[in-house]
Amino acid sequence: MAITGGEYGRMAKKASPPTKKIKNGSLAFLIGGFICAFGEGMGMVYEKIGLDADEVRLMIPVTLIVITAILTAFGVFDNIAYYAGAGTIVPITGFANSVVSPAMEFQSEGRILGTGANMFRIAGPVLVYGTLAAVIYGAIYYMFLR
Repeated sequence: MAITGGEYGRMAKKASPPTKKIKNGSLAFLIGGFICAFGEGMGMVYEKIGLDADEVRLMIPVTLIVITAILTAFGVFDNIAYYAGAGTIVPITGFANSVVSPAMEFQSEGRILGTGANMFRIAGPVLVYGTLAAVIYGAIYYMFLR
């Protein structure tokens, strides 16, 4: 007996638990907002210790990336992401997690073939296509808006 696409869709919908959109959206908003507020707080701290505006703009993402990498290495960031959902993906912390997670997974295979080779498994395509898109957009901007 063959199942049609419509029948399969109804069966899958019936078997799937309902999502808690309000709760999930609220947690993503609150935790993502906390991450961004933490970054702003770090910016204020960096200004207080005497860094100029350009250095502060560089240090905020570096700080968030390092903290996320450390939390990912100890398995804490995955627990935060479980509850926060997209709240941890949108800021730069999601990128840092996507680089460190595969590296940690293959750590047992050694530093070169394990950690090094798998570090950019998820983030690599984002870097490649992001760079390619930037070149294309830059060329279009140069040709039409100069």
